[in-house]
Amino acid sequence: MTDPIQPAADGDRIAAVRFRPTPTATAKRRAWLNPWRVGGVVVLVAVVWFLWFIFTAKSVRIEATPASAVVEVDGGFAFRLGDIHLMREGDYRVRARAEGYVDYNRRIDIGRDRNQTIPFTLTPLPGRVTFAIDPPGATVIVSGSDLRGTAPATLRVPAGPQAIHVSHPRYEDGTVEFEVTGRDQAQTVTLALLPNWADVTLPTTPSGAQVHIDDRLVEDTTPGPIPVLAGEHRVVVALPGYKPWQDIIFVEARQPITLPPIVLDKADGTLAIESSPKGAGVTVGGVYAGITPLTVGLDADKPLAVSVFKVGYAPRNLTIELASGQRRAINVSLTALTGDLSVETRPEDAELWIDNEHRGLASGVFTLPAVPHIVEIRKEGHAGFRKTVVPQPGLTQQLNVKLLTLEEARLERLKAVRTTGQGHELVLLSPSKLRMGASRREPGRRANEVIRDVELTRLFYLSRHEVTNGQFRVFAKGHSSGQFENRDLDHDTQPVVGVSWHEAALYCNWLSEQDDLQPFYREEFGKIVGFDSTALGYRLPTEAEWAWAARHVGGTNLLLFAWGDQLPPPDRHGNYADQSAAHTVGRIIFGYNDNYITSAPVGTFPPNDKGVYDLGGNVAEWVHDFYEIPSGSAVVDPLGPRQGDYHVIRGASWMHGTVSDLRLSGRDYGIDGRPDVGFRIARFAE
Repeated sequence: MTDPIQPAADGDRIAAVRFRPTPTATAKRRAWLNPWRVGGVVVLVAVVWFLWFIFTAKSVRIEATPASAVVEVDGGFAFRLGDIHLMREGDYRVRARAEGYVDYNRRIDIGRDRNQTIPFTLTPLPGRVTFAIDPPGATVIVSGSDLRGTAPATLRVPAGPQAIHVSHPRYEDGTVEFEVTGRDQAQTVTLALLPNWADVTLPTTPSGAQVHIDDRLVEDTTPGPIPVLAGEHRVVVALPGYKPWQDIIFVEARQPITLPPIVLDKADGTLAIESSPKGAGVTVGGVYAGITPLTVGLDADKPLAVSVFKVGYAPRNLTIELASGQRRAINVSLTALTGDLSVETRPEDAELWIDNEHRGLASGVFTLPAVPHIVEIRKEGHAGFRKTVVPQPGLTQQLNVKLLTLEEARLERLKAVRTTGQGHELVLLSPSKLRMGASRREPGRRANEVIRDVELTRLFYLSRHEVTNGQFRVFAKGHSSGQFENRDLDHDTQPVVGVSWHEAALYCNWLSEQDDLQPFYREEFGKIVGFDSTALGYRLPTEAEWAWAARHVGGTNLLLFAWGDQLPPPDRHGNYADQSAAHTVGRIIFGYNDNYITSAPVGTFPPNDKGVYDLGGNVAEWVHDFYEIPSGSAVVDPLGPRQGDYHVIRGASWMHGTVSDLRLSGRDYGIDGRPDVGFRIARFAE
């Protein structure tokens, strides 16, 4: 035992000593911290956590097609029990792979429901399709795509129903519909094209004569048979020492014909004709005989008119008389005809090429042979000009050309008006800078109308009219816009209402597919999950585009109302809450009457200066952007926030009669359909 502690005497010092636990305390602590106890605690915590996870996790069935796909889930703890995954709420990424399919990699959102099913289908890889076409050399084009080849060809064709168009110069076109298995599997499509020609036999006496079909010398000699394309043709048979024979024949595809026996008359004399240049046509006694070099037989002691001619040259007319048994050779030189081409261009320093030969500045008069010439005018920074010109002998032909700048040429290529397959007319708009929002001093201004400078650089198309009930019902057959206070909103020519932003965006994608355009909005399982700003498919106009189309009138001038700066609107300017709607809506425009209590047929009232109807009235309109209160910073080509709870609504409607609502800078928002909200379509021009 240690000595008992004695109180210190006066003047003694108290000193610190090192603490040493008693052996009993140390042993107890070591016994408590043994590995079994620590392991037990860890196991207990793990069991508690696992039980918490089991009771709070969602039961998620991930159904992949094909069923053989290997599925992996990333992004959080997921416990798999057979076909079921236990997962907490939140975002996960699903990856799947299967032989013969494109790898799947998508984000999924696990919601609050206790039991959930996530179905998805992997896209099969294209199939390796070999096209065995008879005859070889045929051109194969897969319908609706850029896939093409020359048979025999093997192409990678997307899985599913497909069709090909097959063509060959001497055969009738053919079409084959087939199903592509895909999954990188090989398959063969066969087709035998039907000949678009028939064999023609020309039994001549003597045989071995040359045959010209439509002025073209064929390889085979009489009697043939000679394959001739279907249709009407001129046939000339010529043999040195004999008079030429000619006739018109009509050939039906795959119907061989044999002409009656042809006895060639022996010529009394022989004329061999050459020309400079070669390839000139020859007539003897007004009858076409062939092209040079040519040997023809002539009656003896009889003067015959021989004409040698070629495009771009003056014809030579000769009178030839041969004695019996005489053989004569002539060489005819043709004189080239010329014409004058007068060229004027803007800008004046553009340069001229004729038949790929540089001729200096594109200005002046040029004398050219009277044959087709390729005329090109070029200048750096400008779109080139190219045209085939045939000078006329004795005449001066005028060619006045204004070269467009590259930007002007780009605009020239774009159509001013485009029409969709469903009949929507869209006008091309070239936007500029715009100040959006309203001053705080402006009467009726709301807090969300923050002033901000916007620059729009992309040309876009905007539909002249709001989408009608009739047009929307082609997409959604069961849709009804309903009534308001017993007033019908559902006529085919009235603007569609009662549609959510989501339904309007789906309509845009459907319309893009009808016109073979890349959809602007990205869909997953029938839900809009984003957009592709590079796509040229139909979409809702952006808020900035809508504001520019509605307000911009040149320079920095902006409209306050759709009609100007003062109330009330001019007589029958547009469809707003007028006196006729006094018993239907809350606030009206006093002193104004447009004679429509609810929505009017689209296009009833005059368009604005851009040719667009009802931008400030009839129905308010969904635009593309998610709703937010802007920061006020300058932006270029804004598409709005990437996500949000609501979407912007712009423009007044037949229900609106207050200054706040009628102003073109007014902003509303929502997500669901309303009886006074419709939409119009837009798309980028390029």
